[in-house]
Amino acid sequence: MLRSFRSVLFAGYNRKVDRPYKAVSGKTYSLFGVDVSTDQYFSTIHAIAESLLVLCPDQQVLLSHVQKAGGMRFRKSFAYAYDDALIAHIRKNLYEALHTYTRGVQEHLKSIPISQRFDKTIRTREEGYHLYMLEIELVNRICRNAFKKSSYKFALLPHCLRDFRPQCNSVPGDIEHVCIGCTEDCSIRLGSKLLTKYEIQPYISITIDQEKLFRRLKAEHPDIGALGIACIPELAQAMRLCIKLGISPIGIPLSANLCARWMKRTYESSFSLKELEKLIR
Repeated sequence: MLRSFRSVLFAGYNRKVDRPYKAVSGKTYSLFGVDVSTDQYFSTIHAIAESLLVLCPDQQVLLSHVQKAGGMRFRKSFAYAYDDALIAHIRKNLYEALHTYTRGVQEHLKSIPISQRFDKTIRTREEGYHLYMLEIELVNRICRNAFKKSSYKFALLPHCLRDFRPQCNSVPGDIEHVCIGCTEDCSIRLGSKLLTKYEIQPYISITIDQEKLFRRLKAEHPDIGALGIACIPELAQAMRLCIKLGISPIGIPLSANLCARWMKRTYESSFSLKELEKLIR
């Protein structure tokens, strides 16, 4: 039997280097839930993965079941025989553990304009968020070592992480814009500084056609790892694209989705520097 997903005690605060980590609520989700920290979210998703790995010890097989639960199609020659009971168990238990972080989804789905109803990211259901959360956790576990061993490692940080008080002074880099550190407590500066410490080249994500960008980078650097920071649906989808192209992906979800794709304008978002360092160190 699985232990309860809520049986883990949580404590602590996420902090940026120079200022407290502010709780934010996005259009559909917030990793703060009802707390002042995202620590509880990360502890919860880690505990969920650990509990499911007791039932299905092969991480890759478990990932395929999570993706299947979300409706992902596989070729008939797919190597694994699916366990319908495991898929049902995954779908049944995630809601109880993760609903507190996705309370905005239902209201959002009711308000989607006709022009966006064919956008699969915008119309992600609450169960889809929960499955994406678990998928991100599992991909990180599966690909972390390969990422760290990659001869070329890069990261894409979304522009919604910048400090919105001044004008951003980022400049064009080799593949995307790069931060020049113009303000002390900008999340992009703090993230870029940490990534550089671990020899990961940070860029500010501007390009819309990620597949074209990733294919070019894969051709230039056959042994390549990609780190993404993005809202939950977009991060999970980008990880799938990387795996398809032979790129080793890892990633950290934004604390909330606050860009113009979801809101009428872009608001400053955040992510956990502490979790990022745990992932890349």
